[in-house]
Amino acid sequence: MAAYSLRHYGEATYVLSHPRVIVEHYTETATAEEAYNTFAPDVRDSEFGELPNTCAHFLVESNGRIDQLVPLWLRCRHTVGLNWTAIGIEHVGFSDQEILHRPSQLAASLVLTRWLRCRYGIQLTNVIGHNESLSSRYHHELVPAFQHQTHSDWNHADMQRYRALLGRPRCA
Repeated sequence: MAAYSLRHYGEATYVLSHPRVIVEHYTETATAEEAYNTFAPDVRDSEFGELPNTCAHFLVESNGRIDQLVPLWLRCRHTVGLNWTAIGIEHVGFSDQEILHRPSQLAASLVLTRWLRCRYGIQLTNVIGHNESLSSRYHHELVPAFQHQTHSDWNHADMQRYRALLGRPRCA
């Protein structure tokens, strides 16, 4: 991760210090096991051929179970341009709408995201969907081929709904 961070952010470190963004994702898998099997091997990712492989800090299962996959002090490759300052949360499922309509999963996701936001002082506007990554004021990418790369998960409309739910209650 230190070599990746040097190439992409100009910092030779694998440490995630002072996260400023939380990025919501979905796995495009039906089970937590399938998602874990995607993240666990340290092989080049299938999309860009980059090391380390993609990962996320947390996985929220469809039944509401939360699994921590990576320590919060470690950078994780989940969102181009933001890995240097972002915590990644994956949700088992195939779409934003699927997750928004699963009460147990949505409730767990909101509790986790609210806790992370309050723990690190992350502003509500900096809780984003992967699809919103390019518009984040923290987006920073040195590799030209990656500067405009994002994914479709958690579009703006669905994130507006998610943030509205997340804003209640506010941090103490």
